[in-house]
Amino acid sequence: MPLVEHLRELRNRLAKGMLAITVVSVVFAFYSQDLMSFLMHPVPRCTKGLGESTGGSCAVIAYTDLLSPFTTTVKVCFMAGMVVSSPVWLYQLWAFVAPGLHKHERKYTYWFVSAAVPLFLGGAWLAYTILPISMRVLLGITPDGSANILPMDKILDFIVRMILVFGGAFELPLLLVMLNFAGMVSGRRMAGWWRGMVVGVFVFGAVATPTTDPFGMIALSGPIVLLYFLAVGVALLNDRRRGRANPDAGLADDEASVLDLTPEAVGEVERVSAARTLPEQTRGGADGDPSLRHNGYDDVT
Repeated sequence: MPLVEHLRELRNRLAKGMLAITVVSVVFAFYSQDLMSFLMHPVPRCTKGLGESTGGSCAVIAYTDLLSPFTTTVKVCFMAGMVVSSPVWLYQLWAFVAPGLHKHERKYTYWFVSAAVPLFLGGAWLAYTILPISMRVLLGITPDGSANILPMDKILDFIVRMILVFGGAFELPLLLVMLNFAGMVSGRRMAGWWRGMVVGVFVFGAVATPTTDPFGMIALSGPIVLLYFLAVGVALLNDRRRGRANPDAGLADDEASVLDLTPEAVGEVERVSAARTLPEQTRGGADGDPSLRHNGYDDVT
């Protein structure tokens, strides 16, 4: 298609994706209270309100300004619309990109998406599961006689950040597997990195998690380490499969492969064609006209 047609298709697909997000967000607006209760469930809330001084055992969730209830509700509904309508707008994105990919590239994309979605959902579920424990650890630092008043928007940002960090971190082993399938790194080399990878994963878990407690770091780093060793196993199996299909896989990097120097018989057609070609090159031109020759050659060079 010409450029204008591509731009028109991009506009139509973006419009369909935005329409799906808007419709789902409007539907969630009618269930905003239930959605807010679901997101606030990990927070240990105080039952007596602001007058209760319970130290770090619970917290009071409050709105800090007049527009905060409205903006927070809109943000939550839009976020839920983005997540629930993701099959629609992701399909629109894929339908725009897929015609420019080769068949094997589309196949790898299918495999990548099929593995990436469960991994991200697993990380998000783990983050939501450990959030109550992490919040109790953080609130436990509060001295006795004090009360925790937490802004609603800050709590939502904290929960969303935890879910995104855990979900994105679970994609790291999949990235290593994709690099191995692309031939950029071998399974043996990945296995040799295990010490540095374990240390790096725990450092990443300590830095990336919004919480400062060691429980969140271990909860994030432990599954990633297990997924890393699983990725190493998949890479080793893929290297073994690739080695069986490659006759030169056992050669060193500076070792030449065995060449087949057996001469092949030239057919009668090739000999006749070569015999006819050589005399024609000594005549004038394609029609044998001597006037087309320049200083004994067929062209000006």
